[in-house]
Amino acid sequence: MNAPVKPVSANSLSTGRTDPQAAPEKTRSRFRRNLLMALVPALLVGAGAYVWIHGGRFEETENANLRLSRITIASEIAGRVVSVNVSENVPVKQGDVLFQVDPEPLQIALNQANAAVESARLNVIQLRAAYTQAVTQERIAADDAKYFDDNLARQTSLAAKGVATASSLDDARHTAQKANQDLIAATQSVSTAKAALANSLDGDIDAHPMVAAAIAARDKAAYNLAAATVRAPADGLVYQASSFRPGEYVSPGASLFSIVETTDPWIDANFKEPQLAHMQPDQSAEVVFDVYPDRTFRATVDSIGAGTGAEFSLLPAQNATGNWVKVTQRIPVRLKLVDPEAKILARSGLSATVTVDTEASRSFGDFFSSAKAAE
Repeated sequence: MNAPVKPVSANSLSTGRTDPQAAPEKTRSRFRRNLLMALVPALLVGAGAYVWIHGGRFEETENANLRLSRITIASEIAGRVVSVNVSENVPVKQGDVLFQVDPEPLQIALNQANAAVESARLNVIQLRAAYTQAVTQERIAADDAKYFDDNLARQTSLAAKGVATASSLDDARHTAQKANQDLIAATQSVSTAKAALANSLDGDIDAHPMVAAAIAARDKAAYNLAAATVRAPADGLVYQASSFRPGEYVSPGASLFSIVETTDPWIDANFKEPQLAHMQPDQSAEVVFDVYPDRTFRATVDSIGAGTGAEFSLLPAQNATGNWVKVTQRIPVRLKLVDPEAKILARSGLSATVTVDTEASRSFGDFFSSAKAAE
Protein backbone atom coordinates (compact mmCIF):
# COMPACT_ATOMS: atom_id res chain seq x y z
CA MET A 1 0.00 0.00 0.00
CA ASN A 2 1.22 3.55 -0.77
CA ALA A 3 1.47 6.02 2.11
CA PRO A 4 -0.71 9.12 1.89
CA VAL A 5 0.94 12.12 0.34
CA LYS A 6 1.67 14.92 2.79
CA PRO A 7 2.01 18.55 1.85
CA VAL A 8 5.54 19.76 1.39
CA SER A 9 6.56 23.11 2.72
CA ALA A 10 8.19 25.78 0.62
CA ASN A 11 11.29 25.65 2.76
CA SER A 12 11.68 21.94 2.02
CA LEU A 13 11.39 22.50 -1.66
CA SER A 14 14.00 25.18 -1.55
CA THR A 15 16.46 23.00 0.40
CA GLY A 16 15.60 19.59 -1.39
CA ARG A 17 14.80 17.66 1.83
CA THR A 18 11.71 15.42 2.62
CA ASP A 19 9.58 15.15 5.72
CA PRO A 20 11.38 13.03 8.42
CA GLN A 21 8.09 11.09 9.28
CA ALA A 22 7.80 9.58 5.76
CA ALA A 23 10.77 7.22 6.16
CA PRO A 24 9.38 5.10 9.08
CA GLU A 25 6.01 4.78 7.38
CA LYS A 26 7.64 3.57 4.19
CA THR A 27 9.64 1.00 6.18
CA ARG A 28 6.53 -0.39 7.89
CA SER A 29 4.71 -0.67 4.57
CA ARG A 30 7.63 -2.60 3.08
CA PHE A 31 7.68 -4.96 6.12
CA ARG A 32 3.98 -5.77 5.80
CA ARG A 33 4.38 -6.42 2.11
CA ASN A 34 7.30 -8.79 2.71
CA LEU A 35 5.41 -10.54 5.52
CA LEU A 36 2.45 -11.20 3.25
CA MET A 37 4.71 -12.41 0.48
CA ALA A 38 6.29 -14.93 2.88
CA LEU A 39 3.07 -15.95 4.67
CA VAL A 40 1.05 -16.84 1.58
CA PRO A 41 3.55 -19.42 0.26
CA ALA A 42 3.94 -20.81 3.78
CA LEU A 43 0.17 -21.30 4.04
CA LEU A 44 0.10 -22.95 0.63
CA VAL A 45 2.93 -25.27 1.59
CA GLY A 46 1.22 -26.11 4.91
CA ALA A 47 -2.09 -26.80 3.19
CA GLY A 48 -0.33 -28.97 0.62
CA ALA A 49 1.46 -30.90 3.34
CA TYR A 50 -1.81 -31.48 5.21
CA VAL A 51 -3.50 -32.72 2.05
CA TRP A 52 -0.54 -34.98 1.33
CA ILE A 53 -0.44 -36.47 4.83
CA HIS A 54 -4.18 -37.05 5.07
CA GLY A 55 -4.86 -37.50 1.36
CA GLY A 56 -5.08 -41.33 1.53
CA ARG A 57 -7.12 -41.58 4.72
CA PHE A 58 -10.66 -41.02 3.43
CA GLU A 59 -11.72 -43.02 0.40
CA GLU A 60 -14.97 -42.03 -1.28
CA THR A 61 -17.14 -43.45 -4.04
CA GLU A 62 -20.52 -42.62 -5.48
CA ASN A 63 -20.84 -46.07 -7.04
CA ALA A 64 -22.76 -47.54 -4.11
CA ASN A 65 -26.26 -48.88 -3.53
CA LEU A 66 -28.39 -50.05 -0.64
CA ARG A 67 -29.20 -53.76 -0.66
CA LEU A 68 -31.95 -55.69 1.11
CA SER A 69 -32.44 -59.44 1.22
CA ARG A 70 -35.24 -60.70 -0.99
CA ILE A 71 -37.03 -63.87 0.09
CA THR A 72 -38.96 -65.80 -2.55
CA ILE A 73 -42.31 -67.06 -1.27
CA ALA A 74 -43.55 -70.41 -2.59
CA SER A 75 -45.95 -73.11 -1.47
CA GLU A 76 -44.62 -76.47 -0.29
CA ILE A 77 -47.77 -78.28 -1.40
CA ALA A 78 -50.02 -78.24 -4.42
CA GLY A 79 -53.53 -76.93 -4.18
CA ARG A 80 -56.02 -74.14 -4.72
CA VAL A 81 -55.49 -70.86 -2.86
CA VAL A 82 -58.56 -70.06 -0.77
CA SER A 83 -57.45 -66.85 0.99
CA VAL A 84 -54.82 -64.14 0.44
CA ASN A 85 -53.87 -61.64 3.14
CA VAL A 86 -51.19 -59.61 1.30
CA SER A 87 -51.03 -56.89 -1.29
CA GLU A 88 -48.29 -55.05 -3.16
CA ASN A 89 -45.80 -53.00 -1.06
CA VAL A 90 -47.60 -53.71 2.22
CA PRO A 91 -45.37 -54.34 5.27
CA VAL A 92 -45.68 -57.67 7.06
CA LYS A 93 -44.29 -59.02 10.32
CA GLN A 94 -42.63 -62.36 10.87
CA GLY A 95 -45.30 -65.01 11.44
CA ASP A 96 -48.13 -63.13 9.69
CA VAL A 97 -50.37 -65.33 7.52
CA LEU A 98 -49.69 -64.57 3.85
CA PHE A 99 -52.11 -66.97 2.17
CA GLN A 100 -53.73 -70.37 2.66
CA VAL A 101 -54.11 -73.37 0.38
CA ASP A 102 -57.36 -75.33 0.54
CA PRO A 103 -56.96 -77.48 3.70
CA GLU A 104 -59.87 -79.89 3.12
CA PRO A 105 -58.00 -82.53 1.04
CA LEU A 106 -55.10 -82.32 3.46
CA GLN A 107 -57.38 -82.83 6.45
CA ILE A 108 -58.87 -85.91 4.79
CA ALA A 109 -55.37 -87.26 4.17
CA LEU A 110 -54.52 -86.68 7.82
CA ASN A 111 -57.63 -88.56 8.95
CA GLN A 112 -56.69 -91.48 6.71
CA ALA A 113 -53.17 -91.45 8.13
CA ASN A 114 -54.52 -91.54 11.69
CA ALA A 115 -56.69 -94.54 10.77
CA ALA A 116 -53.67 -96.24 9.21
CA VAL A 117 -51.71 -95.81 12.46
CA GLU A 118 -54.46 -97.47 14.48
CA SER A 119 -54.72 -100.26 11.92
CA ALA A 120 -50.98 -100.87 12.12
CA ARG A 121 -51.14 -101.05 15.91
CA LEU A 122 -53.98 -103.56 15.66
CA ASN A 123 -51.92 -105.67 13.26
CA VAL A 124 -49.05 -105.73 15.74
CA ILE A 125 -51.41 -106.90 18.48
CA GLN A 126 -52.62 -109.66 16.16
CA LEU A 127 -49.02 -110.64 15.41
CA ARG A 128 -48.35 -110.95 19.14
CA ALA A 129 -51.38 -113.18 19.49
CA ALA A 130 -50.20 -115.27 16.53
CA TYR A 131 -46.79 -115.61 18.14
CA THR A 132 -48.33 -116.78 21.41
CA GLN A 133 -50.45 -119.31 19.52
CA ALA A 134 -47.40 -120.54 17.59
CA VAL A 135 -45.49 -121.06 20.83
CA THR A 136 -48.44 -123.06 22.22
CA GLN A 137 -48.62 -125.20 19.08
CA GLU A 138 -44.89 -125.81 19.35
CA ARG A 139 -45.28 -127.08 22.90
CA ILE A 140 -48.13 -129.41 21.86
CA ALA A 141 -46.09 -130.68 18.91
CA ALA A 142 -43.11 -131.26 21.20
CA ASP A 143 -45.25 -133.27 23.63
CA ASP A 144 -46.72 -135.31 20.78
CA ALA A 145 -43.28 -135.99 19.31
CA LYS A 146 -41.99 -137.14 22.70
CA TYR A 147 -44.99 -139.39 23.25
CA PHE A 148 -44.76 -141.05 19.84
CA ASP A 149 -40.99 -141.45 20.15
CA ASP A 150 -41.53 -143.29 23.44
CA ASN A 151 -44.25 -145.39 21.83
CA LEU A 152 -41.89 -146.27 18.97
CA ALA A 153 -39.28 -147.36 21.48
CA ARG A 154 -41.77 -149.64 23.24
CA GLN A 155 -42.99 -151.17 19.97
CA THR A 156 -39.40 -151.79 18.93
CA SER A 157 -38.70 -153.57 22.23
CA LEU A 158 -41.82 -155.68 21.97
CA ALA A 159 -41.10 -156.57 18.37
CA ALA A 160 -37.62 -157.74 19.39
CA LYS A 161 -39.22 -160.06 21.92
CA GLY A 162 -41.70 -161.31 19.30
CA VAL A 163 -44.69 -159.87 21.14
CA ALA A 164 -45.59 -157.02 18.73
CA THR A 165 -46.37 -157.48 15.10
CA ALA A 166 -44.44 -155.88 12.27
CA SER A 167 -47.43 -153.77 11.25
CA SER A 168 -47.71 -152.28 14.75
CA LEU A 169 -44.01 -151.37 14.64
CA ASP A 170 -44.44 -149.73 11.21
CA ASP A 171 -47.44 -147.69 12.44
CA ALA A 172 -45.52 -146.49 15.49
CA ARG A 173 -42.52 -145.54 13.36
CA HIS A 174 -44.72 -143.61 10.90
CA THR A 175 -46.58 -141.78 13.65
CA ALA A 176 -43.32 -140.78 15.37
CA GLN A 177 -41.88 -139.41 12.14
CA LYS A 178 -45.04 -137.39 11.50
CA ALA A 179 -44.98 -135.99 15.03
CA ASN A 180 -41.36 -134.89 14.64
CA GLN A 181 -42.14 -133.22 11.34
CA ASP A 182 -45.08 -131.41 12.95
CA LEU A 183 -42.68 -130.23 15.68
CA ILE A 184 -40.29 -128.84 13.05
CA ALA A 185 -43.16 -127.01 11.34
CA ALA A 186 -44.35 -125.60 14.68
CA THR A 187 -40.84 -124.37 15.48
CA GLN A 188 -40.64 -122.64 12.10
CA SER A 189 -44.02 -121.02 12.74
CA VAL A 190 -42.70 -119.62 16.03
CA SER A 191 -39.64 -118.21 14.26
CA THR A 192 -41.82 -116.66 11.57
CA ALA A 193 -44.17 -115.09 14.13
CA LYS A 194 -41.21 -113.78 16.11
CA ALA A 195 -39.62 -112.25 13.00
CA ALA A 196 -42.90 -110.56 12.09
CA LEU A 197 -42.90 -108.81 15.47
CA ALA A 198 -39.34 -107.48 14.93
CA ASN A 199 -38.35 -105.58 18.08
CA SER A 200 -41.89 -105.31 19.40
CA LEU A 201 -42.11 -108.76 20.96
CA ASP A 202 -42.26 -107.39 24.48
CA GLY A 203 -41.57 -103.67 23.89
CA ASP A 204 -43.55 -100.69 22.68
CA ILE A 205 -46.02 -101.36 19.91
CA ASP A 206 -45.07 -98.10 18.19
CA ALA A 207 -41.51 -99.39 17.81
CA HIS A 208 -42.70 -101.88 15.22
CA PRO A 209 -41.62 -100.87 11.69
CA MET A 210 -45.17 -101.12 10.38
CA VAL A 211 -46.47 -98.76 13.05
CA ALA A 212 -43.44 -96.46 12.72
CA ALA A 213 -44.08 -96.15 8.97
CA ALA A 214 -47.74 -95.35 9.59
CA ILE A 215 -46.77 -92.73 12.18
CA ALA A 216 -44.31 -91.17 9.73
CA ALA A 217 -47.04 -90.99 7.09
CA ARG A 218 -49.34 -89.37 9.65
CA ASP A 219 -46.68 -86.80 10.56
CA LYS A 220 -46.19 -86.04 6.88
CA ALA A 221 -49.92 -85.50 6.45
CA ALA A 222 -49.98 -83.25 9.52
CA TYR A 223 -47.01 -81.27 8.14
CA ASN A 224 -48.75 -80.81 4.79
CA LEU A 225 -51.85 -79.54 6.58
CA ALA A 226 -49.76 -77.05 8.55
CA ALA A 227 -47.93 -76.02 5.36
CA ALA A 228 -51.25 -75.08 3.79
CA THR A 229 -51.04 -71.89 5.84
CA VAL A 230 -48.04 -69.91 4.56
CA ARG A 231 -46.56 -67.36 7.00
CA ALA A 232 -44.03 -64.57 6.60
CA PRO A 233 -40.49 -65.80 7.36
CA ALA A 234 -39.27 -62.29 8.34
CA ASP A 235 -40.27 -58.66 8.60
CA GLY A 236 -40.39 -56.89 5.27
CA LEU A 237 -42.37 -55.51 2.37
CA VAL A 238 -44.43 -57.60 -0.03
CA TYR A 239 -43.11 -57.33 -3.58
CA GLN A 240 -44.53 -58.50 -6.93
CA ALA A 241 -47.81 -59.75 -5.47
CA SER A 242 -50.16 -57.56 -7.47
CA SER A 243 -51.49 -60.49 -9.55
CA PHE A 244 -51.70 -63.05 -6.74
CA ARG A 245 -55.37 -63.75 -6.02
CA PRO A 246 -57.56 -66.42 -4.36
CA GLY A 247 -58.47 -69.26 -6.68
CA GLU A 248 -55.00 -69.58 -8.16
CA TYR A 249 -53.61 -73.11 -8.28
CA VAL A 250 -50.10 -73.31 -6.87
CA SER A 251 -47.44 -75.97 -7.35
CA PRO A 252 -44.72 -76.95 -4.88
CA GLY A 253 -41.66 -74.71 -5.19
CA ALA A 254 -43.16 -72.34 -7.78
CA SER A 255 -42.29 -68.68 -7.06
CA LEU A 256 -45.41 -66.66 -6.22
CA PHE A 257 -44.08 -63.32 -4.92
CA SER A 258 -41.28 -61.97 -2.76
CA ILE A 259 -40.69 -60.31 0.59
CA VAL A 260 -38.00 -57.65 0.76
CA GLU A 261 -36.50 -58.07 4.22
CA THR A 262 -36.01 -54.71 5.97
CA THR A 263 -34.30 -55.83 9.18
CA ASP A 264 -30.70 -56.14 7.96
CA PRO A 265 -29.76 -53.69 5.15
CA TRP A 266 -26.24 -53.40 3.78
CA ILE A 267 -24.31 -51.31 1.25
CA ASP A 268 -22.51 -52.57 -1.85
CA ALA A 269 -19.86 -49.97 -2.71
CA ASN A 270 -17.57 -50.38 -5.73
CA PHE A 271 -14.17 -48.82 -5.06
CA LYS A 272 -11.35 -48.43 -7.53
CA GLU A 273 -8.24 -50.54 -7.11
CA PRO A 274 -5.98 -47.77 -5.70
CA GLN A 275 -8.57 -46.95 -3.05
CA LEU A 276 -8.25 -50.38 -1.40
CA ALA A 277 -4.60 -50.08 -0.36
CA HIS A 278 -5.43 -49.33 3.29
CA MET A 279 -9.04 -50.51 3.47
CA GLN A 280 -9.82 -53.27 5.98
CA PRO A 281 -12.89 -54.78 7.66
CA ASP A 282 -14.35 -53.03 10.73
CA GLN A 283 -13.25 -49.58 9.56
CA SER A 284 -15.82 -46.84 10.11
CA ALA A 285 -17.63 -45.16 7.24
CA GLU A 286 -20.23 -42.52 6.50
CA VAL A 287 -23.04 -42.99 4.00
CA VAL A 288 -25.20 -40.31 2.38
CA PHE A 289 -28.20 -41.45 0.34
CA ASP A 290 -29.56 -39.46 -2.56
CA VAL A 291 -33.03 -39.76 -1.08
CA TYR A 292 -31.81 -38.11 2.16
CA PRO A 293 -29.02 -35.77 1.03
CA ASP A 294 -28.96 -33.87 4.33
CA ARG A 295 -28.50 -36.91 6.58
CA THR A 296 -25.41 -38.99 7.25
CA PHE A 297 -25.65 -42.63 8.33
CA ARG A 298 -22.92 -44.51 10.14
CA ALA A 299 -21.58 -47.82 8.78
CA THR A 300 -18.62 -50.17 9.06
CA VAL A 301 -16.73 -52.16 6.45
CA ASP A 302 -17.98 -55.72 6.63
CA SER A 303 -15.97 -57.46 3.90
CA ILE A 304 -14.03 -56.84 0.70
CA GLY A 305 -14.94 -58.72 -2.46
CA ALA A 306 -12.90 -61.68 -3.67
CA GLY A 307 -12.49 -60.20 -7.14
CA THR A 308 -13.43 -57.41 -9.48
CA GLY A 309 -16.86 -57.07 -10.99
CA ALA A 310 -15.50 -57.93 -14.43
CA GLU A 311 -13.86 -61.09 -13.11
CA PHE A 312 -17.18 -62.60 -12.01
CA SER A 313 -19.33 -61.24 -14.80
CA LEU A 314 -21.34 -63.53 -17.02
CA LEU A 315 -18.92 -62.96 -19.91
CA PRO A 316 -15.51 -62.06 -18.42
CA ALA A 317 -13.15 -60.10 -20.63
CA GLN A 318 -10.55 -62.09 -22.55
CA ASN A 319 -7.37 -60.19 -23.45
CA ALA A 320 -5.48 -62.98 -25.21
CA THR A 321 -5.78 -61.27 -28.61
CA GLY A 322 -3.31 -58.55 -27.69
CA ASN A 323 -5.81 -55.69 -28.04
CA TRP A 324 -5.43 -54.85 -24.38
CA VAL A 325 -6.14 -51.51 -22.78
CA LYS A 326 -5.57 -51.07 -19.07
CA VAL A 327 -8.80 -50.07 -17.34
CA THR A 328 -9.01 -49.35 -13.65
CA GLN A 329 -11.14 -52.07 -12.13
CA ARG A 330 -13.61 -51.77 -9.28
CA ILE A 331 -13.90 -54.20 -6.39
CA PRO A 332 -17.15 -54.52 -4.42
CA VAL A 333 -16.97 -53.72 -0.72
CA ARG A 334 -19.83 -54.62 1.61
CA LEU A 335 -20.62 -52.22 4.44
CA LYS A 336 -22.92 -52.86 7.35
CA LEU A 337 -25.21 -50.06 8.46
CA VAL A 338 -24.93 -49.57 12.22
CA ASP A 339 -27.03 -46.43 12.52
CA PRO A 340 -30.30 -47.12 14.40
CA GLU A 341 -32.09 -44.73 12.05
CA ALA A 342 -31.23 -46.93 9.06
CA LYS A 343 -34.61 -48.65 9.46
CA ILE A 344 -36.18 -45.85 7.45
CA LEU A 345 -34.23 -47.11 4.42
CA ALA A 346 -36.75 -49.69 3.29
CA ARG A 347 -36.12 -49.55 -0.45
CA SER A 348 -33.51 -51.75 -2.05
CA GLY A 349 -31.23 -50.22 -4.69
CA LEU A 350 -31.05 -46.66 -3.30
CA SER A 351 -28.02 -44.74 -4.58
CA ALA A 352 -25.48 -43.65 -1.98
CA THR A 353 -22.15 -41.93 -1.51
CA VAL A 354 -19.78 -43.82 0.80
CA THR A 355 -16.74 -42.39 2.58
CA VAL A 356 -14.49 -44.87 4.42
CA ASP A 357 -12.05 -43.72 7.08
CA THR A 358 -9.01 -45.95 6.52
CA GLU A 359 -7.10 -44.22 9.38
CA ALA A 360 -4.03 -44.16 7.12
CA SER A 361 -1.63 -41.20 6.86
CA ARG A 362 1.50 -40.42 4.85
CA SER A 363 4.84 -39.15 6.12
CA PHE A 364 7.25 -36.63 4.68
CA GLY A 365 9.55 -39.54 3.91
CA ASP A 366 6.87 -40.91 1.59
CA PHE A 367 6.64 -37.49 -0.03
CA PHE A 368 10.35 -37.29 -0.76
CA SER A 369 10.38 -40.94 -1.89
CA SER A 370 7.60 -40.28 -4.38
CA ALA A 371 9.27 -37.09 -5.57
CA LYS A 372 12.53 -38.95 -6.10
CA ALA A 373 10.74 -41.70 -7.98
CA ALA A 374 9.09 -39.07 -10.17
CA GLU A 375 12.54 -37.73 -11.10
